[in-house]
Amino acid sequence: MSNKLNSSSSELDLDRPNIEDYLPSGSIQEPIGKLRLRDLLDISPTLTEAAGAIVDVSDSFTRCFKSNSPEPWNWNIYLFPLWCLGVVVRYGFLFPLRVLVLTIGWIIFLSCYFPVHFLLKGHDKLRKKLEQLSHDIYFSLQRGLVELICSFFVASWTGVVKYHGPRPSMRPKQVFVANHTSMIDFIVLEQMTAFAVIMQKHPGWVGLLQSTILESLGCIWFNRSEAKDREIVAKKLRDHVNGPDNNPLLIFPEGTCVNNHYTVMFKKGAFELGCTVCPIAVKYNKIFVDAFWNSRKQSFTTHLLQLMTSWAVVCDVWYLEPQNLKPGETPIEFAERVRDIISVRAGLKKVPWDGYLKYSRPSPKHRERKQQSFAESVLRRLEEK
Repeated sequence: MSNKLNSSSSELDLDRPNIEDYLPSGSIQEPIGKLRLRDLLDISPTLTEAAGAIVDVSDSFTRCFKSNSPEPWNWNIYLFPLWCLGVVVRYGFLFPLRVLVLTIGWIIFLSCYFPVHFLLKGHDKLRKKLEQLSHDIYFSLQRGLVELICSFFVASWTGVVKYHGPRPSMRPKQVFVANHTSMIDFIVLEQMTAFAVIMQKHPGWVGLLQSTILESLGCIWFNRSEAKDREIVAKKLRDHVNGPDNNPLLIFPEGTCVNNHYTVMFKKGAFELGCTVCPIAVKYNKIFVDAFWNSRKQSFTTHLLQLMTSWAVVCDVWYLEPQNLKPGETPIEFAERVRDIISVRAGLKKVPWDGYLKYSRPSPKHRERKQQSFAESVLRRLEEK
């Protein structure tokens, strides 16, 4: 079995089990001239993948979105008292202190942001005059305030973030792309540079922050369920990257949170803008806490509380060499090349899955094409027999 795995050149094959290993040996021995199970499995890759998924429910797709629970270490009489002491320290001392730090951060931020932003809201003439008189100061202050509150968020997790490479700068015709583990990716990157980000519109207090504070940075929101949003977002993307005074644009091309062990397919939208793409690799150390946000199992508020009651969030961020579309290269090939660069740097495994399958089922047309392809394969094999 190990020889087969070593000789396989496909990442998907590494995750696909051998169906014959799970069946009794006598079940696959049939008289010559009759169809055998091995023949059926060779008919179509579609059937092989389906059989593999039945045998191994933890296939390479579902593993991308699984939270890995930490292994228990308080299993004996010597370690259990230490574990109890750790719980008391984390919940009784660190958590209240972190809440205090975050509260102070919000007080400082709002006391500065209200005069700058909300008092000018609805006074477009006054706002334009101030922007014309002190354009750089006005926007630098907004960017600085957002970076400040993000720094307070990171401090509330006792975040230990190490940045590698040159700090991003404001330049036209460039876009930054990063792998996506949690919404805190944005906070970790934003405390260093005030990015304008493309993000799913969220409800609750997160949506309130999106429509007020983050919108001042030029962020772009979309609704994953609205097909018309794609055209609107594409136009906003092109307008943003061509603006010389706009904040650097940050995109998470996977389109969903992945558990920081894998990378799923990158959407091509960020790679067909005709601009320089700057990859960013983000890798979390899970020694203290798993930073993956499983949005189907917990709210973002619960996720933040989990981080604030852990010992620390440890993270490495690499700003990698900018990439450009090569002659004869398609946007999809360009996206895969950038995904390779990020995956290698962060030590992540590539899988050939579309992350949007997490939210929706394949379309009827796609299923019909698969069914037709499989039926034709079966008929050809039967005719050969």
